[in-house]
Amino acid sequence: MTEKIHGRVVRPGAVVPGFVEVDGPTIRSVEEAPAGDDIIVPGFVDLHCHGGGGHTFTRGDAGDAAQAASFHLAHGTTTMLASLVSSPYDLMRDATAAYLPLIEQGAIAGIHFEGPYLSSARCGAQNPEFLRDPSIDELTALLELAGGGIRLVTVAPELPGALDAIRFLAGHGVTAAIGHTDATYEQVLAGVAAGATVGTHVFNGMPPMHHREPGPVVALLDSPTIICELVADGIHLHDGTLRFAAHATGPDRAVLITDAMDAAGMPDGEYELGGQAVVVADRVARLARNGSIAGSTLTMDAAFRQAVGAGLALPAAAAMASTTPARVLGLTDEVGALAAGLRADLVVLSPDLRVKRVMRAGAWI
Repeated sequence: MTEKIHGRVVRPGAVVPGFVEVDGPTIRSVEEAPAGDDIIVPGFVDLHCHGGGGHTFTRGDAGDAAQAASFHLAHGTTTMLASLVSSPYDLMRDATAAYLPLIEQGAIAGIHFEGPYLSSARCGAQNPEFLRDPSIDELTALLELAGGGIRLVTVAPELPGALDAIRFLAGHGVTAAIGHTDATYEQVLAGVAAGATVGTHVFNGMPPMHHREPGPVVALLDSPTIICELVADGIHLHDGTLRFAAHATGPDRAVLITDAMDAAGMPDGEYELGGQAVVVADRVARLARNGSIAGSTLTMDAAFRQAVGAGLALPAAAAMASTTPARVLGLTDEVGALAAGLRADLVVLSPDLRVKRVMRAGAWI
């Protein structure tokens, strides 16, 4: 059965009045035609998310993880990774095993380990109790258990054994990211040379730029093989910084992420992240013990609105929210754009970029 969804279709480099024709789970065609004011974008792809709607990915509970994915699906995220924070090895192992059925079902596209191989000096909201140097033995066991389910691992490249870990990950088809790092410019470039291809929430969890010590920010923004995650919530990054970063990289080297915790979509109050108390007030999540920003309460539709409000064109924001992260996951032949033959994942937005309807694999949710 076919269906035509009419509106202003956001495609690479253009916004075209017309329709997306869907045949079952697949996009059949995208055609120009008279259309209304609705805006149609590809389903969002979130590489970095810890939870939402009162549910979390960080404890290894498959039921809770499924509910978190469902919450974000309602906000237009049709493909996502389940991100854990720094944890003991046993929790990493158990969560990996628990989430494999969710990957098989398509509820999540894989697992992201944000830690524990991170800098104690730049740990942010990561629990310092669980930080440690990279372990090839741990990674070997986890990758064997996951059978391809682990898609992204964040590493601080200055740690002992970090470059070997990055080479190991890249050699086994896992994307290595640089983040939560106190590295110098040169140490970051060594991580890039070892095979890292993503910068974890660039600007956050790393030293600020300085004209005499450019540090991780400049190294990541300026490396042509690095795709830079950006948290577009107006809290992690000023809109001017977001716009600058997106212009420095171009939309093919920047991705919007949520970095959301379970408090996304929930009232202000007390929460928990990685065994640490978090207080959320006026959208901002902070550790109770020291006030460090503790993830976000963001959803991908809100990140998309923030990016457009910061001055990015619709096609650029759509590339950063869908196409480029799909490329990180090696899924551009399946998702990330509105094109014939791809999975029918799309979001219908109102003119003010609010979600009206979400379709995943040809089915309205």
